[in-house]
Amino acid sequence: MTLPPEKASELKQIIHNHLTRMDIHGKIRDVLAETVRQELGTGHRPLSEEDFLRALQHRGIVDEVMRDLHFSQDIPATEASLSLKPATHFVDNEMTQLKKTNIDPARRCLYLQVLGGKAFLEHLQEPEPLPGQVCSTFTLYLNFRNQRFRSKPVPCACDPDLLEGFLLEVHKDSLGDGSRMVDATNMLSISDPVHMVLIKTDTSSETTLVSSYFLDWRSVLSAPNGKTSMAIELLGVGSECKVPVGVLNVKLELYPPLTETLTPDVIMTQQSLERQRTAEKERLFLVYAKQWWREFLEIRPSNQTKLVKIFAQDENGVNRPVCSYVRSLRAGRLLDTPRQAARFVSLLGMERAPVVGGGAKQEQWCSLLAFLCRNKGDCEDHATLLCSLLLGFGLDAYVCVGTKAKATPHAWVMTLGTDGSVTFWESLTAHRYLHRPIDPDAPPLAPSPSPQLCVFDLRDGSRWKAMSEEALRSVCAPGSTTSLPPLPALCASHLDPAATANQLELELRHLVAEHRKDLGLATVWDEQLSYLLSAALAAYELERCAGVSCGNEEFQDAVRRAVPDGHTFKGFPIHFTHRNARRAFATSLRSPFCDEIACCRGDHVRLAVRVRVFEYPESACAVWIMFACKYRLVL
Repeated sequence: MTLPPEKASELKQIIHNHLTRMDIHGKIRDVLAETVRQELGTGHRPLSEEDFLRALQHRGIVDEVMRDLHFSQDIPATEASLSLKPATHFVDNEMTQLKKTNIDPARRCLYLQVLGGKAFLEHLQEPEPLPGQVCSTFTLYLNFRNQRFRSKPVPCACDPDLLEGFLLEVHKDSLGDGSRMVDATNMLSISDPVHMVLIKTDTSSETTLVSSYFLDWRSVLSAPNGKTSMAIELLGVGSECKVPVGVLNVKLELYPPLTETLTPDVIMTQQSLERQRTAEKERLFLVYAKQWWREFLEIRPSNQTKLVKIFAQDENGVNRPVCSYVRSLRAGRLLDTPRQAARFVSLLGMERAPVVGGGAKQEQWCSLLAFLCRNKGDCEDHATLLCSLLLGFGLDAYVCVGTKAKATPHAWVMTLGTDGSVTFWESLTAHRYLHRPIDPDAPPLAPSPSPQLCVFDLRDGSRWKAMSEEALRSVCAPGSTTSLPPLPALCASHLDPAATANQLELELRHLVAEHRKDLGLATVWDEQLSYLLSAALAAYELERCAGVSCGNEEFQDAVRRAVPDGHTFKGFPIHFTHRNARRAFATSLRSPFCDEIACCRGDHVRLAVRVRVFEYPESACAVWIMFACKYRLVL
């Protein structure tokens, strides 16, 4: 692998500073002096470079350098651009000061340090985890102007040990301004907040959205030394959006420091003007939306019962126009086709917003960052993400709201083809359905309303009442209001699919062997048969992803060759979106087909299991498992 020249020089500078901090030169001088005394003092030949390196390795100095030098990064999949490069997050063991070697001196950076959490009272009685013990953890996620970061997970506690540093690049988006050093005035006009999302992961790997917070970082512009500290009160989400969950101590630092700072009054005035402008736009849109709704209801009596969504609450209880949840989103090189995008979205978990005390469903349309960080959400979250990705792929895509069986509210995606075709996409399963309209006046009459009766010619004003594009742009276009959360880019998976599959397979083999041992049965594995199962699993994922079935003929032929005459082959494939071997095995055993394989009795019984893990963005994954056996029937 070849590094670009600028990255190579940056890496050299980092290593140089790390070696200086370790006083590596002093250690080398000591080793040199000792080696010279030992070797030359005995009359041996002159020391060579190999002798010197061997002495360094013998004393553990090389190992010490490599052990202490760590890098971690979370790079969004943005497309290459001269004016915008992804920020890199360097994690350093010492959190007391900013490492200047990590910074491009030609660009302005904001160093955001999290110096610990306080008063997370829900975890007041949380016991101290023992070394090696699995416990619930907090992970902090950040998004700032297309730069995403993730902290190291820390044990949940009343005062969680969240100590992390994030290096954020501050730049203007205008063409040609990306590489210039922004001054205080230009930074004051950058109203994009730092979106901070706190996620709790329990011992079974289930995630919970704890808080979603938008930090206005611009108070640092008035700090005399370019540094300021603050305590951020995090609030809950959903029905608990007014309840504090804890406090994060945060320190902000600009580098290079500003030569001329702004006064606090100037910053407060700018923020006040932005809030007033946003409030006025939202007020005017609300007035327009009310007028549009009155006109819609007057068109025909049946409109009174139609499900129409104009506003939806996000995780913080803020009412936002539904159009603001959908924006064209390009996945860079992480996704290649619209159907692959649908497969990715379907792998994210489905979970309705929790309701304290039961009752009706709580509707909650999460911001995209909160949805991606939690890796699960409601059907509306899936639909808005899929629609955004399909728009990025150049399709004419829309989110539809309606009801399923038993009048259950639901959301899905629709695309309109240039040939007039209409396709519905179920974002929870990646299934696609071609719309086949029927004549509403033809007998027998179908129940109304029904999608089959709909005519999806959205340009027909006699059938569809459109909203003003200008009104929608005023509150939904990127940058139109300061209350609109920035859209994050997708991040590549941090999983190693081969290593993950191998580990899962080893755990499943152990579970199968233990299960058979309890039944008094021996377990003999057939390695070749296990390997042959890979072809079938790859074909299953390809069919789910692209809708194309191929490769089964070769798999069936290989199995016929691997199973001798007079023997029987049984196979059971199953699909998961998690990586917990015990859960997967327990679920599989509920099927009588898998139970027959795991408890197989007969002559010359040979068992096989194969796992394939297919990675997708945001560490979503499709886990395919096949259990199989071959044996000779005994009459």
